[in-house]
Amino acid sequence: MAAGQTLGFIGCGNMGGAVLNGLLNSAFSTKSASPNPITCFIACTKTASSASRLQTSIAPQHQQLIKIVFDQTLQTMQQADIIILACKPFMAEAVLSEEGVRDALAGKLVISMLAGQSCEALTRLINPDPSPEAPHLMKAIPNMGAQFNASMTIIETPAPTIPSSMVAITEWIFQHVGAVKYLGAEQIGLATVLVGATMATLTLPIEGLLDGCVAEGFKRGDAMELVLQGIRGLSAVLESGQHPAAVRESISSPRGCTIQTLLSLEKAGTRSDFAEAIVRGNTHLKEKM
Repeated sequence: MAAGQTLGFIGCGNMGGAVLNGLLNSAFSTKSASPNPITCFIACTKTASSASRLQTSIAPQHQQLIKIVFDQTLQTMQQADIIILACKPFMAEAVLSEEGVRDALAGKLVISMLAGQSCEALTRLINPDPSPEAPHLMKAIPNMGAQFNASMTIIETPAPTIPSSMVAITEWIFQHVGAVKYLGAEQIGLATVLVGATMATLTLPIEGLLDGCVAEGFKRGDAMELVLQGIRGLSAVLESGQHPAAVRESISSPRGCTIQTLLSLEKAGTRSDFAEAIVRGNTHLKEKM
């Protein structure tokens, strides 16, 4: 991987900002034996207020590494060596069809974080006519854990025409904000729902647990502390290879309180609701593709 490259973000809101801050905190907070392939950043937001919010989120020691601009999409593409598309998916056509974008992106690595937008469709927006100077598109779907270096990023298996150095730098970026898993194009949609929507979906049962604790006399902060450590413990147990059903069985003792909580949830049909939520999310994404 060549050193000294500039990474540009087109759109740097919640998700883009999470990846940017996670990468800065991971790759630039300690001295590495080898030079980082990326040494500076440009973040282009849509509005001045978004740029101001992003500026306040960057740690003081990283301020000199990044230039934050707004409403300068084309200029950002021209100045950056690598581009991450992190705008809203519905904005992709307007952003990539702008005059000058084709030349600005020619031959460059473009990493799409846009849900429901295939690399082929984005390439056609940039280059309606096939050209040897077309950009090299890769797809990477992280989640909000990126800001804490705890993302699960799905990377679409790259086309054989993409240079190995570009694949390597894509992996380098997202390994610095968490774990990485490669999947084929046919699995990317469902994986997008799983790594993104699941994070939001799981906040509902957590909030329910907290509400129950408050109703029974616990302070919400104390309950959160216990629940979070319980989640960490559950994660460790599941990572050891145990099946979720086996975990439930091992914890549920005869006439115990745990089996009472489980019976209440099974009676409500909670498990099927979560399954249906994933199916509906995936169906919606398919309709947008």
